[in-house]
Amino acid sequence: MKAFVFPGQGAQTIGMGRDLAEAFPAARAVFDEVDEALGEALSRLIWDGEIETLTLTENAQPALMATSMAAMRALEAEGIAVTSAAFVAGHSLGEYSALCAAGALGLADTARLLRLRGRAMQEAVPVGEGAMAAVLGLDLAAVTKIASEAAEGQVCAAANDNDPAQVVISGHKAAVERAAVLAKDAGAKRALMLPVSAPFHCSLMAPAASAMAEALSEVAISKPRVPVVSNVRAQATDDTAMIRELLVEQVTGAVRWRESVQWMAGQGVNEFWEVGAGKALSGMIRRIEKDATVRAIGTDEDVRAAAAS
Repeated sequence: MKAFVFPGQGAQTIGMGRDLAEAFPAARAVFDEVDEALGEALSRLIWDGEIETLTLTENAQPALMATSMAAMRALEAEGIAVTSAAFVAGHSLGEYSALCAAGALGLADTARLLRLRGRAMQEAVPVGEGAMAAVLGLDLAAVTKIASEAAEGQVCAAANDNDPAQVVISGHKAAVERAAVLAKDAGAKRALMLPVSAPFHCSLMAPAASAMAEALSEVAISKPRVPVVSNVRAQATDDTAMIRELLVEQVTGAVRWRESVQWMAGQGVNEFWEVGAGKALSGMIRRIEKDATVRAIGTDEDVRAAAAS
């Protein structure tokens, strides 16, 4: 049994998706539609721009979704439909890619929502006040305890439970820095401050959640053709009202990726295809479910190899 999974922020690279667009008219059409929806040539930035500009949250989010959808359309052109998977799931913004792939959100709406989401998340906290850090070598329970101790009246919380030995914390910069020191003292292999522009997936994102609630209230959400595993619940739903609520909750809620993968494996999924840029999720999945088969689909060559298999 297979699941399609879609990457989140951090996977972006200049040139991603270009070979897909050159090889598959359906993939090229994705980038054209996203450009039109945003009223700008995002594809030019993706393929020929500066990585610093692409990495800006408001650009990275729709760009990564466009690349994932281009890869999905290329798979479909080779006869591999989204309905060949039992579930779809995505990491943070990747959940929007998953919903678009499953037909719950239209492509143009998804691009506009992610542009808004990126801007709202960036503007929720003044630059320099928030931070995130990746803690390697400690589990969720240990990191949650450390974050609580480090808060000292500020916000500091586990934001991404990525795999059994990688948890990302988010909150006020000083609190996250305190937590990083405590984590090392508690035996973490490493505690790395992340090069992000805002503290995602914590309560400091409440203004962005309000902005997304308003935007999502005006967007049509259809019943997905494949159940979508939500970040904040770590289980699947195809209920459109619930999907809308969970996307709002996701802005301030933790990404429960480890539990999401475990839940899918518990439903019988033994094959995960990472659709889009990079291979970050593939590495996480291998650490979560060691017996699972993992395949990354980000290039023309990957698509053709998948079809041949």
